[in-house]
Amino acid sequence: MPISEIIDLIDWVYLSKLGYLFVSLIMGAYILPLFITYPMKWMGMKIKYYWDNYRGPIRFFLSVMVMNAFKTYLDFGESKTEAFLNHFKQILVIIGITWFWIRSVSVGRDYLLSKYDITKEDNLQARKVVTQIRVMRQILNVLILIISFSAILMSFESIRQFGLSLLASAGVAGIIMGFAAQKSIANIFAGLQIAITQPIRLDDVVIFEGEWGRIEEITLTYVVVKIWDERRLIVPISQFIERPFQNWTRVSADILGTIFFYLDYSVPLDVLRKELTRIVENHPNWDKRVCGIQVTNCTNTTMEVRALISAKDASKAWDLRCDIREQLLVFLQKKYPHSLPTFRVDVGKKAS
Repeated sequence: MPISEIIDLIDWVYLSKLGYLFVSLIMGAYILPLFITYPMKWMGMKIKYYWDNYRGPIRFFLSVMVMNAFKTYLDFGESKTEAFLNHFKQILVIIGITWFWIRSVSVGRDYLLSKYDITKEDNLQARKVVTQIRVMRQILNVLILIISFSAILMSFESIRQFGLSLLASAGVAGIIMGFAAQKSIANIFAGLQIAITQPIRLDDVVIFEGEWGRIEEITLTYVVVKIWDERRLIVPISQFIERPFQNWTRVSADILGTIFFYLDYSVPLDVLRKELTRIVENHPNWDKRVCGIQVTNCTNTTMEVRALISAKDASKAWDLRCDIREQLLVFLQKKYPHSLPTFRVDVGKKAS
């Protein structure tokens, strides 16, 4: 077929209308928002913050509005194109609303998080609320996406017509999918349970699998534990529901620390207690609650001496224990070297 005949067959009016619609989308997305952006810069940082968060949904809605105005003006009539464009506009509106609500959840999260500071020393209440906010934000986003996806599917006439016939098979499919995804579903419910009951919170100090670390991140499916040596332990969130673990900051961060010495029976315990008191009184990590020395065990060669001290959190307790251990050892080496563990050998005279 000659090119001239192909050109004659093309509906140039129809193509020009589609071209106008495409131009309207560009205008709504990039040109009209310019009339909003510049005034926002003059209204202060708070207004600009909201504009930066809602700029995407607003540009999206402007595009749909301008496209709809052009569509009405161009008048496609009762053609299939008109029906397709109407359905397409309906889907775009659902997507825009979904985008708006997801942004709103993020803005609400930022607003609530600004009220609580987890970097300060007394942050127990703040960590509790921040954990709930972050987990609930993920749950809300999942629910919004599920509802919007369902709304898009229901906008198709064929799906609505076969809805009743699919209802019976949906139960069977749901059971099969439930068995296939039971681990994932269990993790999601575990995340919801943790957000409500809070056996762990962000920045909690925990002992899990023999590792000491802090809760760095909590999602709907897993928890990130930052180990003391900068490693990350990734744990399925259901493990914190099903298995026992130690939480050193469940009620408060205050903690007791112990230092064990194995000394000779000749060591003067009163002098050792005075030296321990002198050390902790000048130490910035001691919280002035507990300080003492006790003999906790005896063997045929040494006695077990325990120094008990307290600190505001586990990190300070660790540093305090190390410093006390070092200073007491130096004290014993200088003042009472004979009190350190020694082995005695009794060499008796041979019987004559």
